Amino acid sequence: MVSFEMNDRKKIGLGLTGFGIFFSFLGIIFFFDKGLLAMGNILFLSGVMLTIGLKSTMQFFMKRQNYKGTISFGVGFFFVLIGWPIIGMILEAYGFIVLFSGFWPTLAVFLQRIPILGWIFQQPFVTSFMDKYRSKRVPV
Repeated sequence: MVSFEMNDRKKIGLGLTGFGIFFSFLGIIFFFDKGLLAMGNILFLSGVMLTIGLKSTMQFFMKRQNYKGTISFGVGFFFVLIGWPIIGMILEAYGFIVLFSGFWPTLAVFLQRIPILGWIFQQPFVTSFMDKYRSKRVPV
């Protein structure tokens, strides 16, 4: 079994990532509030950098197959910062899906192993839906 060492830097990174998602959610709830969305973006990216490290983050975003997602996410981030939150969030959402589509199978396995809610994700209709999209990657 692979062990995952959880040091203080990774704990802070996961916390920042969580706060980034939370502030982005609040920004969307409050009709695309520019300040909350920008703060959510900054917290999310800094949390990812602290969690996996600066070098790994740069390698992930600079992979040849991730260029389209990285550019879309970066342009969307820029649009949110200059005050066009709806266009920025649309671009960021597309970039996020392209960048992180390879993680969906890992997420599906994680969801199936949650003690209380896992049984929902183990039902045949849910597993058939997840298996349908498990091997697919968003076209780039």
